[in-house]
Amino acid sequence: MSQSNKPDINTATDEIPARLAALRDEMRRLGLDGFIVPRADEHQGEYVAASSERLAWLTGFTGSAGLAVVLADKAAIFIDGRYTLQAEAEVPGGLFEHCPLADGPPTAWVTENLKGGMKLGYDPWLMTPGQVSRYQAACKKAEAVLEPVTENPVNAAWTERPEPPSSLIIIHDTAFAGQPAAEKRSLVADTLRGDSIDAAVLTAPDSIAWLLNFRGADVPFSPLVLAFAIIGAEGGVDLFVDSRKISPDIKDHLGPDVRCREPDAFGPALDALKNKAVRLNPETAPAWALQRLDAAGAKVQAGADPCQLPKAKKTPAQLDGIRAAHRRDGASLTRFLAWLADATAKGVVTESSAAEALESMRLDNEHFRGLSFPTISGAGPNGAIVHYRVSPGTDRALEDGSLYLVDSGAQYLDGTTDVTRTVAIGIPTVDMARHFTLVLKGHIALATARFPAGTSGSQLDILARRALWAEGLDYEHGTGHGVGHFLGVHEGPQRISKAPNHVALEQGMVVSNEPGYYKAGAYGIRIENLVCVTAGKFLSFETLTLAPIDRALIDTGRLEKSEKTWVDAYHARVRDEITPLVDETTAAWLKQVTATL
Repeated sequence: MSQSNKPDINTATDEIPARLAALRDEMRRLGLDGFIVPRADEHQGEYVAASSERLAWLTGFTGSAGLAVVLADKAAIFIDGRYTLQAEAEVPGGLFEHCPLADGPPTAWVTENLKGGMKLGYDPWLMTPGQVSRYQAACKKAEAVLEPVTENPVNAAWTERPEPPSSLIIIHDTAFAGQPAAEKRSLVADTLRGDSIDAAVLTAPDSIAWLLNFRGADVPFSPLVLAFAIIGAEGGVDLFVDSRKISPDIKDHLGPDVRCREPDAFGPALDALKNKAVRLNPETAPAWALQRLDAAGAKVQAGADPCQLPKAKKTPAQLDGIRAAHRRDGASLTRFLAWLADATAKGVVTESSAAEALESMRLDNEHFRGLSFPTISGAGPNGAIVHYRVSPGTDRALEDGSLYLVDSGAQYLDGTTDVTRTVAIGIPTVDMARHFTLVLKGHIALATARFPAGTSGSQLDILARRALWAEGLDYEHGTGHGVGHFLGVHEGPQRISKAPNHVALEQGMVVSNEPGYYKAGAYGIRIENLVCVTAGKFLSFETLTLAPIDRALIDTGRLEKSEKTWVDAYHARVRDEITPLVDETTAAWLKQVTATL
């Protein structure tokens, strides 16, 4: 799997004017005065197939989050702070107004630019009910109309649009999954009956993959099959998926209680839920599904996807696999860090060559199935861009006296990894060491936390920020996200963040521990390990990630005795578990960099 995040479509800037004109022709044909083009597919996934990269095709923007609104005489693209520079480089400013989300939401632009009686179109497959409600309110303020379309005009204008993915479904063996699919279906059915729900509509591919113990390759970086499903309170499942993805082995694996149906049967199946109590998650489902259920007379009860919480609580067998995956992954990262120390001392290493070297060192790992996200390889000031992606136009050398931030991960049959290390190239400055040590103190505070049952991640977030706050510093991203088991590298419902979250951390959940600090125009610092919640009188965290932390960046005078003890104990564990997995040269380097403080 390539480490690039560029969609596999032609995003040449010189073709954008013709594409924009073609879209406007289609809008006129449909009687629309405007159209919303989100960067989304029917499942609201983080990664989408090439056939769903409508925003990239139309605008040239290849970031993972954004939205455009096109009117007859003007157009705008909305991006968050991660992608301001990227959008400037990729999206022609003369065709699209560049609108940072920090300056206001797209709905405000819609209200300001629509006129009375205008029709703004949207594809109800690509927006959630909540999003539709917000745009309806914005249109109402402008005395305009928000209109759903049955035919997406981008699809019509995009004459060379790739075919939808049709990768074969792959059985995920129970030895890795940790629990038979029949048991999972029974567990979810029990939950539905307990809530007096007749059926739940599943629109998230990771939920379906977990529930039925299969994986696929329909989107980059996440081993997903694009499908919809309905699970009834009796435990039976209707799976709506392209039959080309189903082999005889898969039918045998699924068994008679899972009925495979073509995607076009999904609508009639929703119609058949008339007068039934139906669970649907309005935060992730396409608005089309809610509209169809409402029209059919179903009793829709908004609520969480019933697969998300049990999916987040990993079984003992899954955790054993995750630990094994992290040992192998840690060995690869350690080999890379040892190589990096030698390579930067001898010659020029760039962000892109470093990312390629790291990926190459993961390739021969047992059960390796690709990267879990595009590697963030940021040197110097590029490291201060939280979700930076190297490109030919931004590729920097790792220069002496700078910091290098590398955030990477991989997909293995037995686990998903995500780890960030910040490395000094040469001798760091006093400020670099100060900031790094403050981040490390926050990382240790969270790693060593003990907390009662019922505690949410938002209640723990301050632990990771306290040392930075004490010096008037902070970081804008969350401190921790859930991580799947050979699924999405970002999964809910748990997270650690300043933003309110009422989902309690429970035994078996895997989350990241990744405080950071970013000095714009200079450097970025992040220390990320994955941890799992463990039981006891109080809950605590077990650190899963195994890779050395750069001691050259630690100002030991700022550490308490207990913090030094933690670093030394962590490094001793890394040394003990990783040394048998690496070559003699790497082992010697590892012994040196994990010496006691």
